Amino acid sequence: MPKDRPLPAAPSGSQVPAEQIDMVFHCQLAHGSATKQIRDFTNVKQLYESIAKAFGIPTADILYITLNTHKVDMTRLLGGQIGLDDFLFAHVKGDSKTAKVVKDGPALGLTISDNGAGYAFIKKIRDGSLMSKVANIGVGDHIASINGNDMTGCRHFEVARMLKEIPIGAEFTLTLVEPKKSLEAIAPRAQAAGTGDVKAGAGKKTLRMKRNGTAVVEDEPTTEVAAVVGKIDELLDQHVGIKDQELSTTIYDLAKASKAADDFAGKLDEELADFEFPDDFVLDAYELVTK
Repeated sequence: MPKDRPLPAAPSGSQVPAEQIDMVFHCQLAHGSATKQIRDFTNVKQLYESIAKAFGIPTADILYITLNTHKVDMTRLLGGQIGLDDFLFAHVKGDSKTAKVVKDGPALGLTISDNGAGYAFIKKIRDGSLMSKVANIGVGDHIASINGNDMTGCRHFEVARMLKEIPIGAEFTLTLVEPKKSLEAIAPRAQAAGTGDVKAGAGKKTLRMKRNGTAVVEDEPTTEVAAVVGKIDELLDQHVGIKDQELSTTIYDLAKASKAADDFAGKLDEELADFEFPDDFVLDAYELVTK
């Protein structure tokens, strides 16, 4: 379609393929940098490649992205959706470190997420848990290896499963990579290349990067839908030990399209079999969406 020809207005609630809209996002490196423009991507891996190219850094250096804040704030983590006026902050690899831990019970107290491009990281450490007492571990740390086994390319649920399978009483070693420290440790944030908190966008449209690698521009989820998706994310944490907004949104969509819990379970087995969701999760998630 010629660029000088306006696109037809999309009906309310519809989805528009991302390639039909020339979208530009503004981005900084979270530890401080100039602002660059990012475009031409339809999935997370392409987004990381675009950011790396803009800043002249290796794609493999990018750990994850937060929206509208330079801080390691896991509530602002990029999931599968970006508001069309969101400001992106890319967190890159900092120092490596190791931690030795004795697993003294079945639960470590970690919630794992991943960046969709091969890196799993710690999204949450529960208060009072075993891992909360380990000094050398922090929220936002990338889990590079477990007992020398390279975790690069592993999904969050695979890392969570490996940690769960460590025998009680065994000692294990984590190699972690923390995000590069912010320049505010050296100078006030206002002087650090203009990086800082950005007012969260209130746009009506979002770019959704789907699990199949495509992207669409769609209406921002209603407050009610966002609340249910958030509860599904909490269920994922409870049952699987992970959090993943795009996965939770996909689960919501599958449940919404199912006529009964058995139908929903079949869709999960067909499209998300790798996760091996327990029956309790399937029933709880379906009830959340359909009640």
